[in-house]
Amino acid sequence: MSSTVMMQAAGVPFPAFVAYPAGAPETYRGAVIVLHEVWGLGDEIRRVAERYAAEGFVALAPDLMGERAVPPEEAALLQGQLVHPDPEVREAAQPRLLELMAPIAAPAFATAALQKLVACLDLLDREEGVAGRLGITGYGLGGSYAFTLTIADARVRASVPYYGYANFPVELLGEIACPILSFVGEDDLALFAALPALTAQMKEAGVEFTAIAYRGAGHAFANEGNPGAYRRDAAQDSWKKSIAFFTERLT
Repeated sequence: MSSTVMMQAAGVPFPAFVAYPAGAPETYRGAVIVLHEVWGLGDEIRRVAERYAAEGFVALAPDLMGERAVPPEEAALLQGQLVHPDPEVREAAQPRLLELMAPIAAPAFATAALQKLVACLDLLDREEGVAGRLGITGYGLGGSYAFTLTIADARVRASVPYYGYANFPVELLGEIACPILSFVGEDDLALFAALPALTAQMKEAGVEFTAIAYRGAGHAFANEGNPGAYRRDAAQDSWKKSIAFFTERLT
């Protein structure tokens, strides 16, 4: 069972997609917040939420972008351009991508996004059958916010960021109170290059951190709706590992 619900954060309404397991609440395995890429809350992330529900987790996918969301047709076009084999095509897509990213870098966006995520935790914490077993996963922009919420709210018991940035000092990383399983593609050059330093910082901060990198995969390798970036083997393996991780940590 799935539907779109209206939520509120700091008095501002926002939509979220929620998917429930088929069984009774006493059979739930916990809950997972599912965060979208920079394009917004689209069909791909709704499918991911439904897949988590099919595995027994209540899944909640909030809309972090609001009116900044990219129309599906333009998102598909840009995604194809950004992984195009012709470097001139990739370069031509950069101005529009930078235009989309500019509002996201504003402190006001980060504040509003975090307020929405705390509201999601509040809602799931009250959900029958969840019993405080709260996890989070996200992709790209959502992966970055999976790190952020894990730092900001100790109610998160397990975090699975996909190709997300974690540009935080060790002092803030030390606020993390749960294990993290992070996925990145080796062809996602900036993130992969930053991985050794991040791993060392997590160790210094005392965080249980596991990172898995996939050869031949780049950014958005798990997004079936992005055929140019999607890598089936990496996507299927990371999905199995994500389910196993949440099952171990939440159930």
